[in-house]
Amino acid sequence: MTTFVLVHGSFQGSWIWQPTAKVLRAAGHDVYVPTLDGCAERKVNLRPGITVTSVSQELAEAIFYEDLDDIVLVGTSSGGLVLEKTAPQVRDRINRLVFLDALVPQPGESVVDIVERPPGSIPYEMTEFTRGPSRESFETGLFAELEGDMKAWAIERATPHPIGLSDQEPGELDAFWEQSWKATIIYCIESANPPLSHQRRTADRLDAAWVEMNAGHYPMLTHPEETARLLQE
Repeated sequence: MTTFVLVHGSFQGSWIWQPTAKVLRAAGHDVYVPTLDGCAERKVNLRPGITVTSVSQELAEAIFYEDLDDIVLVGTSSGGLVLEKTAPQVRDRINRLVFLDALVPQPGESVVDIVERPPGSIPYEMTEFTRGPSRESFETGLFAELEGDMKAWAIERATPHPIGLSDQEPGELDAFWEQSWKATIIYCIESANPPLSHQRRTADRLDAAWVEMNAGHYPMLTHPEETARLLQE
């Protein structure tokens, strides 16, 4: 039995992991799926001061108070930043890190340096505390790979992302790169972002295992059985 902690990305919440978490639990594993502060059902908490550091501190505290050990800590998309900041705080409790089509900025690099947006992309809608795509952008862009009821289900649950979780402050994640980690990079070959070049750099810098998956950016929804199998390997 393995203990998994699954961390979501932008515009998501714990809901994004439902199909994959179900498969992992059916296999007998313990699965913890937090929703980050200000996201999904926790959007009522939106306020100044939600940052990669603040949510990572909260996640590290949750791991401590739940007495979780020997964990596989998994992050997808911008959840990779949260893993980078959380991992050094709970190093003695981690068995392995898994970056599932994730953003993992290196020192001196920011999310805007990594993400490739095609010309003519619809700008994100901004509020005082959040940023996020319009419903049209979800339908034709981010969630274009989803179909039918699943697509409608995801769009109903998508929420704008706290601005402070969309990128990191200079030096905020540097401590992660000062240590060595047992890690796996799962690259989804049908996903435009994060690009292959970024994920290869991440794998090379971490000397991580490299896995390619024939899926888009949301394999936890579209390929839950395969995602669960790769997380267990």
